Amino acid sequence: MQWREIEIFTTKEGIEPLTGCLELLGINGFQISDSEEFRAFTEDKSANWDYIDDSLLGLKDKENSVTCYIAMNEQGMLLIEDLKRELAALKERDTEGRFGRLEFEEKTVSEEDWENNWKQYFKPFTVGDRLAVSPSWESFETDSDRAVIYIDPESSFGTGQHDTTKMCLEMLDSTLCRGERVLDLGCGSGILSVAAAKLGADYITSVDIDENAVRIAKQNYEKNHVSEYQYRTLVGNILEDEELRAEIGGEYDLICANIVSDVLIAMSGLFAQLLSERGRLIVSGIIEERAFEVHDALKAAGLISCGVRKSGGWVTGLFTTPKHPYLSQNQ
Repeated sequence: MQWREIEIFTTKEGIEPLTGCLELLGINGFQISDSEEFRAFTEDKSANWDYIDDSLLGLKDKENSVTCYIAMNEQGMLLIEDLKRELAALKERDTEGRFGRLEFEEKTVSEEDWENNWKQYFKPFTVGDRLAVSPSWESFETDSDRAVIYIDPESSFGTGQHDTTKMCLEMLDSTLCRGERVLDLGCGSGILSVAAAKLGADYITSVDIDENAVRIAKQNYEKNHVSEYQYRTLVGNILEDEELRAEIGGEYDLICANIVSDVLIAMSGLFAQLLSERGRLIVSGIIEERAFEVHDALKAAGLISCGVRKSGGWVTGLFTTPKHPYLSQNQ
């Protein structure tokens, strides 16, 4: 299959709202190029690196951008038109020009080019006390106490290496109990859903706005030999689709939502409806600068903050319903 590689140029401040627009369109897999972070890395004299390829040094002077991939089919062409309209609307709202030019360049690439080239950088690793993550094409031996998640994200977000996903895995590892019902909103590759199954969840519902992500999540369930009676996958926008919300149901012991700040804020009123009386909520995909906004929205919805993790400029939070005991051990 042929794909369109679309690189959208923005500023550091524009990265978060831009990725939020992509998420709302159902584009969950994207690559962020932040020249400021790369420049800080190369100038850090205490960093433990010996050599940086000359071809990479140009990144520190490159304009910030977000790159996504859209299938070259009828649905993809319509999605590109929707993306153009969203960019125009975002640019119109940005009256002070804080988000940069919001223009894009595009080119055609083959599926093999962008699905396989990055595999050389995805190696097995451990996370938390009970988990390990390995690409599906690697064999990975670990001690018997760790559950290995074999994952192949293909075109969907979620290898476990990104700070947001890794912190979610750590929180799952420290909070999930056997026999619980889990809801994974914005499931992407399904890595959190599979982790929940490996940690003993009784039943998992995986939801994403992108059909391709849900297909990949189902494949990853199968790669990890999760029983088909232990999970279900659903496609749709929970914010707009009442039938989907009814199908998802409620009384979940644990909800994972690794999305972006704007979507988390929009969903804040739904979480309490989906949780059991003693349920917990893990939220991630939050840049540090917007953590208070997300916290305030969830607090206004009646949820209680009982722990945060920070890594690489990102924040992951743990919230509970008022009737749940304070989880002090997870702070």
